[in-house]
Amino acid sequence: MTQISRDDVHYLAQLSNLQLADGEADSLGRDLANILGYIEQLSSLDTEGVEPTYQVTDLQNVWRKDEKDNYGLERESLLRLAPESQDEQVKVPKVL
Repeated sequence: MTQISRDDVHYLAQLSNLQLADGEADSLGRDLANILGYIEQLSSLDTEGVEPTYQVTDLQNVWRKDEKDNYGLERESLLRLAPESQDEQVKVPKVL
């Protein structure tokens, strides 16, 4: 099993912006050592011939063409609906 020193735990806590009491550091050190031991155990498994799993739903990205769609509306007809327009834009009152 991997040994995690108290200094390592305090260094990780500092990187994570956590403040730990001494009892918490000891407990967290044991937990981290157990996690690293489990990871070491997993790395000993034979994965020869096992395909990596990138996703499990068999869904694929659905892409659409990047095309302009005006939804059957023309700029001029929309500008006519605005109370006031200027330079082919809707003119709105200043808000300060």
